[in-house]
Amino acid sequence: MTTRPEAAPAQVQDLSRFRMPPGFRGRPGWYVQLWWAVQATLFRGSPQFAYRYRAALLRLFGAKVGKKVVIRPSATITYPWKVEIGDHAWIGDDAVLYSLGPISIGAHAVVSQRSYLCAGDHDYQQPDFPIRGQQITIGDQCWLAADTFVAPGVTIGSGSVIGARSSVFGDLPPNMVCLGSPCRPIKARN
Repeated sequence: MTTRPEAAPAQVQDLSRFRMPPGFRGRPGWYVQLWWAVQATLFRGSPQFAYRYRAALLRLFGAKVGKKVVIRPSATITYPWKVEIGDHAWIGDDAVLYSLGPISIGAHAVVSQRSYLCAGDHDYQQPDFPIRGQQITIGDQCWLAADTFVAPGVTIGSGSVIGARSSVFGDLPPNMVCLGSPCRPIKARN
């Protein structure tokens, strides 16, 4: 029995054609690199209790940070100038705010340890794989439990609880307990 060689697949992705859109990062390249250097040294190297100091660093780089915000030194913020964090919000250890698009976190909201807010993606249907930023909105008084993933363009309604290790790919209503992958509302919070 003879086997025929497989036909070469049609080219669906050509990364040699990828180009960063002008102004996508929101700041010049040197400024982005300066922030990343500050984050790797002054931010991450700060004592655990230095919450006001880390908030001040983020404000210095354009973030809108409310009063008495708790941000752990191991948190990663890609572009602080695209981030808004409300009063009394908490950002846990190893949380990532991948702020390719705007990220808004409401007052008294919690983004627990190892959670990942991904405010950008690529258009996989285009051969040049263009990058896109899409806003993420976390409402007031939400709790994203440990290791939650939030996809680009998602809004989580105020007062909702997202169970540990959930993956949120679509908008969720306010005041609900939600969990799973994909994350779904399960019951009312109150």
